[in-house]
Amino acid sequence: MVPQRVSLVTIGAYDLQKLRQFYHDLGWEQTEFSSDNYAAFKTAGVIVTLFPIQQLAEDAGIEITQNVESYRGVTLAINVDSPEEVDRTIAEIKKIGGTILREPSDAFWGGRTAYFADPENNLWEVAWNPSSVFDERGAMISF
Repeated sequence: MVPQRVSLVTIGAYDLQKLRQFYHDLGWEQTEFSSDNYAAFKTAGVIVTLFPIQQLAEDAGIEITQNVESYRGVTLAINVDSPEEVDRTIAEIKKIGGTILREPSDAFWGGRTAYFADPENNLWEVAWNPSSVFDERGAMISF
């Protein structure tokens, strides 16, 4: 049986320092595990890490077939506590130069959602779901 959990998400970075600065500008603090060649940010749910994409590909034994402009087929999400927090979060992301892909709007499923891309086009959704439940650390435990 494979444990049903996600512990860590690593984003392959084309320009590690630029990407590190973006997440720092979001207000995210790096952990003590960060180094010149690796950045780790502890979130309420998983640890989000940044690692040079070429080294990540080599470690996995694959070749890179995409570039920084390509959509990688993965979207990460920041779920928040209220519809207003979606709007506030997107406003903060605009202030630091994040690319807003979809402005906050009410979703067909009853929540509120918006999308942004980091400097290397990794997609993030900011969403409020009226039925989401978070634990004491802020990690989502149901939606």
